[in-house]
Amino acid sequence: PFVALCIVFIHIFFLHLQGSTNPLGYDTSLKIPFYPNLLCLDIKGFNNVLVLFLAQSLFGILPLSHPDNAITVDRYATPLHIVPEWYFLPFYAMLKTIPNKTAGLLVMLASLQILFLLAE
Repeated sequence: PFVALCIVFIHIFFLHLQGSTNPLGYDTSLKIPFYPNLLCLDIKGFNNVLVLFLAQSLFGILPLSHPDNAITVDRYATPLHIVPEWYFLPFYAMLKTIPNKTAGLLVMLASLQILFLLAE
């Protein structure tokens, strides 16, 4: 992101330094100088975007967040309200019914192997 931001600033600087080219070749002496006029306008626009971004990221996230994100974390117990998507439910059931983690993983891999063998 910082490299892209630097490239944007370099692009704006050179665009305003040289000016946009006209395909008709029409040249005028009514050019607006880059400093201070266009530089101040660019900085003002950048500040407006920055203020909107900060306002959204600091104050707009909490009202839109899911209420489950406010639940206190228990590292040793899986919450009961968490259920995987429907296509992961068989594997989730295999892992939850077998208490040993390694055996649950082997059963899950064996079920995938059986699925691939039946598909051929």
